[in-house]
Formats: sequence, structure tokens, C-alpha cells
Amino acid sequence: MYHAAVERIARRNFERVNAHDYEPLLAGCAPDIHHRFGGDHALGGQRHDVEHLRAWFHRLARVCPTLQVRVTDVWVTGLPHRTTIVMRWDATQEMPDGSPYLNHGVHVITMRWLKVTAIDANEDSQAVDRALAVIAAHGVDEAAAAPITS
Repeated sequence: MYHAAVERIARRNFERVNAHDYEPLLAGCAPDIHHRFGGDHALGGQRHDVEHLRAWFHRLARVCPTLQVRVTDVWVTGLPHRTTIVMRWDATQEMPDGSPYLNHGVHVITMRWLKVTAIDANEDSQAVDRALAVIAAHGVDEAAAAPITS
């Protein structure tokens, strides 16, 4: 029963990302959350608190406003004091030059007492980098900005 509830929360949080509804997701995070997104680009790097994660999510919305992430599989293990969630997903978005954007990845998320303590996003970081270059070339300067880190 606990694992099913955690899976519902995790799936709902991905729906929130698609809808740019970040505050409920952030409310479920520990203040000292660790977020890692691979790559040396505007979305890459590591954040170590909710405020920097909030800034990262808002940047994601500005540079990738049509991004849609579809969760394909979820695995939950552990008990409330130490829960691990593995989520496999596919992502698409409308690119400003009409080219396709497709990505596939896995998030490894840890929770403690229903608060997210870590998000480790593993995706094709080269695909993200290429997409950000296209977006920047079409006038979104923030797509070429330095990563938000803390």
C-alpha cells in the first residue's frame, strides 16, 4: 500500500512538471534537497537546496515551455524512513526550428518520511545540449546561460 501511494505521488509530480506547477512538488522536498541533472549546459549541474531547485524549474519552463515527460515505468523500494523510486521516462518538446526533440531517461529519487531528499536525473545530456543550442539560436538567451548551482 505504501509503495502504491509513493508511486502515485511520483507520477503526479511529473505531471506537475509538465504543467509548470512546481510549488506543490517543491513543498514535498526537504530543504536541503540534492538535485543533479547531467551535462555542462544551462540545465546541468547540481543544486543543494529548494530555492536553487525552484530557480532551476523556472528556467526549465522558460527554455523548454513545451516539454512533456511521459513516465513509462516506476519502481519503489524501501520503507518510509528510506525510500528509493526509479522512474523511466520519455520526453518530447516542440523545437523552434521544427526539428524533433526526443529524450529518454531515468530518475532515481530518494525520500525520507515522504520528503524528497535527492533527485538524480539521468538522460541523454548531449540531446539536451543540442536542443538548448537550437533554442538559444532562436533568441532564448537563457538557454546558453551558465548552470544554476548551489
